[in-house]
Amino acid sequence: MEIQISDGIVRRVRGSDAPMNGLAIQARTVANFLPLVCQRAGASIVHNSDANYTGIRFETKVGPVVLEMPTGDRPYRLVHELSEPDEYGRTEVEMRRFPQIYKPRGVAHITAEFLSSRGFLK
Repeated sequence: MEIQISDGIVRRVRGSDAPMNGLAIQARTVANFLPLVCQRAGASIVHNSDANYTGIRFETKVGPVVLEMPTGDRPYRLVHELSEPDEYGRTEVEMRRFPQIYKPRGVAHITAEFLSSRGFLK
């Protein structure tokens, strides 16, 4: 499933309505290699133009976690989105970064292992 967020409006996109830019294709490629445990966690591709990212969102038992696709020379980011701001006013917590040297299969494996080993997945 793919979701698009624009101007605070969340909508589901299908087929020809889905973006076909490089980040969207990269997110779909990584999502194809995710193990079943991640797919059960409600993995969906998110195109968020408000926060300016494309990524894969996992609905974990402690809240949503997003694997953000890199732009330019930036690394992949694994971010835990908080439902309410914490005592410091943060709405997200970056949990892990890893460089773009990994192929899509490696990115999927690193993400799944990180989420599983830290107790995010059921």
